[in-house]
Amino acid sequence: MDQLSIAALRAQADRILPAGADESGLDSHARALIALGVAASVTSLDRAAIAAAIDAALGAGASVAQVEEIITLVSGLGVHSLMVSQAQLLDTAHARGLLDAQAPLSAEAEALWQRHVGDDPFWDGFERENPGFLQAMLRLSPDLFAAFFAYCAVPWKSGTVRAKIKELAAMACDAAPGHRFAPGFRLHLANAIALGATRADVFDALDIATATPEHRGTP
Repeated sequence: MDQLSIAALRAQADRILPAGADESGLDSHARALIALGVAASVTSLDRAAIAAAIDAALGAGASVAQVEEIITLVSGLGVHSLMVSQAQLLDTAHARGLLDAQAPLSAEAEALWQRHVGDDPFWDGFERENPGFLQAMLRLSPDLFAAFFAYCAVPWKSGTVRAKIKELAAMACDAAPGHRFAPGFRLHLANAIALGATRADVFDALDIATATPEHRGTP
């Protein structure tokens, strides 16, 4: 699908990024961590590329904790299965009369919503890219809803890798040839820009994504 080609995603980034002269781009340490992320992501999962990327990241000065943080971050790509299915499941189950999608939330579910989402404006952008996902997941499985937030928070609690680099790594994984998940790409791109990513940073990350090894199977 042309609209989801990497060239089209690059064009989206070009439109969103503020105008101005590019700076020098990512340093070798950041590039190595992002390359590790796309190699270790489930849409690539290339053992040889992962081994080489780990060695390159450590050689570029990354700590073991930083390597682990990036791997943990990109392991979360599996939640995209939830993002594209939960609202569909809720709507279909409602249409079949299997549950009431408009029923008031239980006190427990409402408490979970307030604890994890509440009035935080961050989730406004998330909702625009993944409409209905969080509410649907909460209604379908409060346990899964709580687990989603707990797991996705892990690489952000440790904080050994700069937030901007994590956002660029997540963006690169979403743009990689084997994935091209546009909602996540746009969300992480916006977050990276808000954290100070330059045009050169973003396009360096997209160049790394373009070179992601094809997923040929994992022996």
